[in-house]
Amino acid sequence: MRTERMPSPADLVPGAAEALAALEAAIAGAGVDSGLLALSRRRASQINGTGSPESGGRPSESAAGLGDEERAALALSEAVTRIADQDDPVPDRVWDRAATHFDQKELAALLLAIALTNAIDRLATATRRTSVN
Repeated sequence: MRTERMPSPADLVPGAAEALAALEAAIAGAGVDSGLLALSRRRASQINGTGSPESGGRPSESAAGLGDEERAALALSEAVTRIADQDDPVPDRVWDRAATHFDQKELAALLLAIALTNAIDRLATATRRTSVN
């Protein structure tokens, strides 16, 4: 069994946990549906190997019944998470599709949520923790 390497990095660096909490609050207050944010974050964690396909009570990306907005958010989440997999990491077709469903503030919130999820997943992987905060 693999053991945790250290306590949460966010707990060890003064102010980091509060900064993460403030960022989470800002993302939550940006007007994007919380379920859509959770779906997008879950997809990033699936790609990173840190999330289960069916966690969180929302359908996975392959499930029938996802709307265009959800598909656009999932495509953006995948592109932003897999930046090393392609010559054009976030192709215009993915960006433009997302931009038809979300205004700039909502896109910003989605990007921040995806980036934060990726950072948290990487910290958790490096420290062998299930959570960094």
